[in-house]
Amino acid sequence: MTTPQELKQIISEGLLSFPVTDFDAQGNFRPDTYVKRLEWLAPYGASALFAAGGTGEFFSLTPDDYSNVIRTAVETCAGKVPILAGAGGPTRMAIAYAQEAQRLGAKGVLLMPHYLTEACEEGIANHIEEVCKAVNIGVIVYNRANSRIGANLLERVVDRCPNLIGFKDGVGEIEAMVRVRRKLGDRLAYLGGLPTAEVYAAAYKALGVPVYSSAVFNFIPRTAMAFYRAVAADDHATVGRLIDEFFLPYLDIRNRRQGYAVSIVKAGARLVGHDAGPVRAPLTDLTEDEMEKLDALIRKLGPQ
Repeated sequence: MTTPQELKQIISEGLLSFPVTDFDAQGNFRPDTYVKRLEWLAPYGASALFAAGGTGEFFSLTPDDYSNVIRTAVETCAGKVPILAGAGGPTRMAIAYAQEAQRLGAKGVLLMPHYLTEACEEGIANHIEEVCKAVNIGVIVYNRANSRIGANLLERVVDRCPNLIGFKDGVGEIEAMVRVRRKLGDRLAYLGGLPTAEVYAAAYKALGVPVYSSAVFNFIPRTAMAFYRAVAADDHATVGRLIDEFFLPYLDIRNRRQGYAVSIVKAGARLVGHDAGPVRAPLTDLTEDEMEKLDALIRKLGPQ
């Protein structure tokens, strides 16, 4: 058992990532290749992996899918790298997912947005608190989309829920992030969580948020780790070179359609020989032309 405070220490340094979820041609979960994916990625040195996260298409998984994904990840990575599980949706569904993740042995939960309905900040604080109190494992709140919480109410939830140990920001409002960081101090671990977080990594490090989760780790793990180390070492030359040569052209492809932040990662995995199958609707896969452009970018980086 990893205590919430032990998990907080684990995620306070190093690179984090969230593996894509493998599907077959019919869109069904494919555990055998998912196992191989985790076995391939685990030795590269990520501090923790988020199973069934946003890039893992949590939003499209059935409850049975979810259980199978988390069980497979926990069993495969036991003794290698900690597994945190995505959980989200309406409060009672999020609680059910979080409790299932705990039952299956996940070290913690990434609490993702509640989806669809708008809610006031007080309601979002109550939502986070109810999920935290339903489990004993550590919880990281994902501040994103319509599930945003400010520093004052976040402090209230932290006071009431000692297992709330992390804040992952997917909004990118600098003033709000500074307020959270200054008010909560070392009571939380702070994670950069904007799509293609590498582009924002240096700026977030300057704010006191040196850790982020990498999607491209799914297909260029060596480069992802090298980029993280360059940011940590203030190696501006390497950071600038990789942003210019890879990340900005990568964003040009990713930004062509809504949902491509996930689709392009699965495309990258396919191109490097670790095919995870298609994305599930309502997402769409890259076109052949886009695949060719991505392939050219990956090839320039060299072997992974």
